[in-house]
Amino acid sequence: MSTESTLRTEGPLSGYLVVDLSRALAGPHAGMMLADLGARVIKVESPGTGDDTRGWGPPFVGPEDDPQATYFLSCNRNKESIALDLKSDDGRTVLRELLERADVVIENFRPGVLDRLGFSAAEMHALNPALVVLSITGFGHDGPESRRSGYDQILQGEAGLMSLTGSGPEDPQRVGVPIADLLSGMYGAFGTLAALLQRERTGQGQIVRTSLLAALIGVHAFQGTRTTVAGEIPKAQGNHHPSIAPYGLFHCRQGKVQISVGSEKLWTTFAAAFGIDAARPEFASNADRVRNREKVIEEVERVFSDFEAEPLLARLNEAGIPAGKVRTLDEVYAWDQVHSQGLVIDVDHKILGNVSLPGPPLRFFSAADTAETTLKTHTAPPLLDQDGEQIRQWLGLVPGAGAGASASASAGYAAAETGHQNEEGR
Repeated sequence: MSTESTLRTEGPLSGYLVVDLSRALAGPHAGMMLADLGARVIKVESPGTGDDTRGWGPPFVGPEDDPQATYFLSCNRNKESIALDLKSDDGRTVLRELLERADVVIENFRPGVLDRLGFSAAEMHALNPALVVLSITGFGHDGPESRRSGYDQILQGEAGLMSLTGSGPEDPQRVGVPIADLLSGMYGAFGTLAALLQRERTGQGQIVRTSLLAALIGVHAFQGTRTTVAGEIPKAQGNHHPSIAPYGLFHCRQGKVQISVGSEKLWTTFAAAFGIDAARPEFASNADRVRNREKVIEEVERVFSDFEAEPLLARLNEAGIPAGKVRTLDEVYAWDQVHSQGLVIDVDHKILGNVSLPGPPLRFFSAADTAETTLKTHTAPPLLDQDGEQIRQWLGLVPGAGAGASASASAGYAAAETGHQNEEGR
């Protein structure tokens, strides 16, 4: 196999093999997180069409006869691709060979689909008892509504998130990214790492399950306990915090800024800096300010009306008040701070050439000398079946290739592994 696609010797998951059977966003996002940490991730796609997101656009970029969906590019970096028809004998044979060697498999089929294909959890663990199976569904794997199709916006509504988001109670809004998919992928990757850690102690794999529903309820945070403990039903109220004031978006002359006045000390400092009477009865405590939020907003915007946005942000910073602007995404990706954190990476795409992608959000450092050890080499999201032939050679499944050819094809990756598969005799 090619050095570029398989010799991933950096990162805390170097040497682990992940078979990604998922499509769309939740599972692929989990797989990409593991790939960012150095795991070898083989993406299994349907022949002809591939992952659904290859067709999700516009926008598409690249040549008219081979357009590339930017949606697919967002969640498949650092992976290899093989196209398999899992309803065929050949496709099932290749998948079995992959599962026997894998540390992790990711799937987000509806409950029962993999069972019908001959790859139930029990059958996968019979092939490989140490396998960790990450399974993501929409509404959960059991319960009265487990077989419902789960799409992000549907779950944003069903899990209550839209009732908390919008300008007011009659204006429910979706979050501007597929947050249910992304969070379930993140929870899934987190659970996978925990299962791999436990496997180090027991030698046994297990099944990790999460859902879009569970992920969104998992981040209800204080709004959840506000409901379950205080008996209140939170409602959308725009760009202001439900439990802290002033905290939100405020208008100034020809612009807007955001501030977070999260303590009484900050409130006193803020009020003094802008000539507000902090001792007014309706402003005396945070609870008073929350109860009188509209008066607080009116007073803050009154004093802000003398400032344009940039001078106002400078004044807030000078006073030590947490504040910021609302940036468009082009401003975000041009921001020096974003680049300093490695949050934009450049990769070479087979069709598009050099392209910039949003980068991984984690960084790693040596405890001894704080030298950065973050994985720096990244590969572009693959074309459909880009690595299919090399993977088959590695597995020894190329007709007529012979043992010598398959052994040669697999030697490069085997040499780079840190021993997770070899230690367990797989």
